[in-house]
Amino acid sequence: MDYIARDDAFELLKKYNKDPFHIQHALTVEAVMKWYANELGYGDDAEYWGIVGLLHDIDFEEYPEEHCIKAPELLRAGGVGEDIIHSVCSHGYAITVDIKPEHEMEKVLYGADELTGLIWAAALMRPSRSTKDMELKSLKKKYKSKGFAAGCSREVIERGAELIGWELSELQEKTLEAMKASEDDINRQLEEYNRSLEA
Repeated sequence: MDYIARDDAFELLKKYNKDPFHIQHALTVEAVMKWYANELGYGDDAEYWGIVGLLHDIDFEEYPEEHCIKAPELLRAGGVGEDIIHSVCSHGYAITVDIKPEHEMEKVLYGADELTGLIWAAALMRPSRSTKDMELKSLKKKYKSKGFAAGCSREVIERGAELIGWELSELQEKTLEAMKASEDDINRQLEEYNRSLEA
């Protein structure tokens, strides 16, 4: 597998993404992917899974109409290998591209990406503004409300669960657990990023 160091991947992300919302999403998906790697027996590749998560939306802020279409150009220019490029682009399967998720990591990214956005939106509605005291039943209730976080495609999330071979509830439970475990670290990194903007 071609490899890009994590710090280099983050610098590449920041070259095309400035909005703290997009940075937070990238950091969240990175952390969730690393958690999943360890959970599913791919611990030796956790950093790699995380880098795919970190870079998955590299083209979204500047090129939203070309999401997963512009990404290969930006990633190649940053020295990223073709395996990472395939994985990044596969999360646009049946949305903007025809690159199907093949590896378990790609299937997890496909299912968890949109779900992390929905979970975070649900967390912001809570008095704690945190995932850490959120119960699965609360998440499921928000999920069923079609008007809630309508930008987070239930169809994509459900297709992702199907690709992995899980029930939707398993994907929800695991992704929520992953976000609880990583929330403090994500918040710390986001604070550092926001300070860097002020400097």
